Amino acid sequence: MTLTLNLNADLGESYGAWSMGNDAAMLALVQSASLACGFHGGDPLTARKTLALARAARVSVGAHPSYPDLLGFGRREMAIPPDELEALLLYQIGALATLAASEGVTLTHVKPHGALYNRAWRDPVTARAIVRAVATASRALAGSGHGIPWQDARALILLAPPHSALAAAGHDAALPVAHEIFADRAYTADGTLVPRSEPGAVLHDPDAVLRHVQTMLEAGGIVTATGEVLPAPIHSICVHGDTPEAVAIAQALAATLQEQGVALAPLPALFDPVRTPFAS
Repeated sequence: MTLTLNLNADLGESYGAWSMGNDAAMLALVQSASLACGFHGGDPLTARKTLALARAARVSVGAHPSYPDLLGFGRREMAIPPDELEALLLYQIGALATLAASEGVTLTHVKPHGALYNRAWRDPVTARAIVRAVATASRALAGSGHGIPWQDARALILLAPPHSALAAAGHDAALPVAHEIFADRAYTADGTLVPRSEPGAVLHDPDAVLRHVQTMLEAGGIVTATGEVLPAPIHSICVHGDTPEAVAIAQALAATLQEQGVALAPLPALFDPVRTPFAS
């Protein structure tokens, strides 16, 4: 049986005159993209241009909401009450969904960014607030006030790390949950990411990234910097679009996986082979 995986990248993070990453090149290599919603990076025009590029490349698109932290690129943790956090996330998802619709694209997933993602990894309260926002957005975007089971093609997919409070909350709420690993980040013994301030936290060499990913795929789960194996399903592999080596890393990963017979597909195809994120 052919193994099917997804490559994803966090894109659309340029803001005004400030440029980050090479979105066009990345969209030619990945199958799904999480777009900044303006709170850590990105702006309406950047989002719209990136959405148009994604549609042309047949790449599925999700929202990449954040703490309201433009100055810190969303990498500073904030103490925000759960109801306020839920509202902030709905605001971001809704704005990107409207821009996506203007380009004939339907949002298919949500992935929190930066410090919010890391906090939801370990904090059930934050994780549940995120999941409530994703579930509510799914219902709103489907035009229904009723519950949407995960099998329904209208439900937004939650992109979350394995062994996390976020993934657990998503499963508890019957959302479709795609477990992702990071190609270019090292893991601690408990399965969380090594802080960026520590040496070796971010992998820059494409060969080292390939070895890291191959080790995790062969082990069937997260492999930590000290060699522990934490078994988990792997659906998607993330390459951060903001690193200078992002395109080279994505090129190497895509080529190697395909040479090994791995099928690469957009996130919706992992849950429903006929689901499409694009207007006809």
